[in-house]
Amino acid sequence: MKRTLNPNQWQKIAMACATAALAVGCTNNEPAPSKPADTTPAATTTAPEPTPSETLADPAGTAKNEAISTYLSHWKEVEKRYADRTGKAGDLRKYAAAAALSQVEQDSKSMREKKVLILGTVAVTNPVAVSADINRKVPNVLISSCLDISRWRVLDADTQKPVDLPKERLLRYVMKTTVEKWPEGWRVIRDEPQDKKC
Repeated sequence: MKRTLNPNQWQKIAMACATAALAVGCTNNEPAPSKPADTTPAATTTAPEPTPSETLADPAGTAKNEAISTYLSHWKEVEKRYADRTGKAGDLRKYAAAAALSQVEQDSKSMREKKVLILGTVAVTNPVAVSADINRKVPNVLISSCLDISRWRVLDADTQKPVDLPKERLLRYVMKTTVEKWPEGWRVIRDEPQDKKC
């Protein structure tokens, strides 16, 4: 028997339209993917590696590139965590902290309680560092990107059958992200989905 989530259950799994990025609450009139996602890596955009001369000449540009690289790596770890029944996969702490880390861990716990898994890949496209404040005590970079979750599949963990999802949900939307440079390195500290299709 196919499982269907009621709106309240869906909101808990979708973490009120936050990091899990399963729903943003807007109509996009796009059908959910009917075939399983392939296992090839998502078409993510990578940040260019700065040359030594660029690093010396443009520390803000270097910070932006490093922050974007951390952000892309963060989402690869989120994929691993959401696909794992035990909720232990993925090295989240290497790329996330504060609210962003807490949100993913809470969502993973909620998914385990509801026996739901998310398989497939998420694509982070067009990541742009819109600002960099490297003169603060804790340098930060603000990133705007398009999060594409159209290749994610939400499955019942026991039966591996698809879970019915709200039809009116965005599959590609703008994400605003704050990345900070901590002593251990750059960390995603806040991921905020925007109610805007991209």
